[in-house]
Amino acid sequence: MIKELREKLDSKKISAVELTQQYLARIKKRNPELNAYVLVLEDYALEQAKQADVRIAKGDIQPLTGIPYALKDVFCVDGIETTACSNILKGYIPPYTGTVAKKLYNQGAVLLGKTNTDEFTMGASTENSCFGVTRNPHDITKVAGGSSGGSAAAVAADLAVFALGTDTGGSIRLPAAYCGVAGLRPTYGLVSRYGVISMASSLDTIGPITTTCADAQAVLQEITGIDPLDSTTIASTNVVKQNSKKIELNKITIGVPKEYFSVAGLNETVRQRIEEVIAQLKKQYKITVKEISLPHTQFAIPTYYVLCPCEVSSNMARYDGIKYGYRSEQVEDLFSVYAQSRAEGFGDEVKRRIMLGTYALSAGYYEAYYLKAAKVRTLIKQDFTKAFQEVDVIITPTTPNTAFAVGEKAQDPLEMYLADIYLAAVSLAGLPGLAVPAGQLKQLPIGVQLIGRQFSEDSLLQFGAIIEQLYK
Repeated sequence: MIKELREKLDSKKISAVELTQQYLARIKKRNPELNAYVLVLEDYALEQAKQADVRIAKGDIQPLTGIPYALKDVFCVDGIETTACSNILKGYIPPYTGTVAKKLYNQGAVLLGKTNTDEFTMGASTENSCFGVTRNPHDITKVAGGSSGGSAAAVAADLAVFALGTDTGGSIRLPAAYCGVAGLRPTYGLVSRYGVISMASSLDTIGPITTTCADAQAVLQEITGIDPLDSTTIASTNVVKQNSKKIELNKITIGVPKEYFSVAGLNETVRQRIEEVIAQLKKQYKITVKEISLPHTQFAIPTYYVLCPCEVSSNMARYDGIKYGYRSEQVEDLFSVYAQSRAEGFGDEVKRRIMLGTYALSAGYYEAYYLKAAKVRTLIKQDFTKAFQEVDVIITPTTPNTAFAVGEKAQDPLEMYLADIYLAAVSLAGLPGLAVPAGQLKQLPIGVQLIGRQFSEDSLLQFGAIIEQLYK
């Protein structure tokens, strides 16, 4: 889509203002039932579009100039409210713009608005937002997934050409699978996190949600790079390029982890669809398929839900009712400012994770929980390192099932956590993961997950594009 729109904009078949107006009209019509956007920046977007048209007329054209997009409501943009969909940050106006948002601004991309997310990105359904649930464009009785559910729903419903989300334990890949779009979690450190509200700093990544893998590649190449404001960013020699060397499919070996197909609760149709994809790749492209083992898979979810809450506990400490954000009026002293502001401002899931993390980090429990989980994380990473000595890419389901009904798992946190069962290990290992749509089950999308070596996004996206073609 981006390539086609680029050609239309450059040839003056459509102006950036006209294109932006079309998207704003669609948002006005569809967003009330989907709740994908929590903030629509109509005047701001039209002004950016006018500036983009001026740039295009002068020939000052970048790949994303004039392309309308959306940001998950955790990306700071100077002068625009950023809430992380939490009551504790309602009304917060950042005095600066984060690195990735600034790159897109400098490109001349047109920001349409901020999309819905689980509060502070904690959730798998976008039901934990203070703005209410985002609904699935394919069936509004179903969730869009989370935490980047607003971004995925916006792209799936054509309310944005592309959107950016964040993925800590699966928050890009899961909603992409539920909404039938492409979602990429890049290698940890490939994209700067500066100016993006943190949940778990050693796990958070930023990536694109798009209609196609080609679009994901087009966006990714514009947001990567070392950032002096984020010390975790890494220089990769494998730069993502649209005109890069094509992968030789007959030399590719796909790994199929046996543990991922023996998980309780895996829908039989989802299993059959993944097996069908593998069979088609083997038949049409002569790709070698090899069964592999990732023996520590069963520990991924418990490991993630020890380490992540520990980092949450640390990161949420800054919301104290004093520096910025919500402050309770029911206060008597300094302690009550902290206690009451957090009690009234945070939602249930955020409180749950703060308590879990604080407990695991407390004296007497640190070694039993946090330290042990950190050691298991290393074992999980070693599993992938060993597997990639034998295979080039790993293929798995993205989720055990298609999108579930709104409210179905809201009262069962453990059941909600298990939605990330195929996703958390990739996050713990710091690897890239790509969710690609592979048809539907009863009108609800099914997602295939591709896992690659660090900095293999280029070949991963090429491979994903081949799977896309199987179900067009």
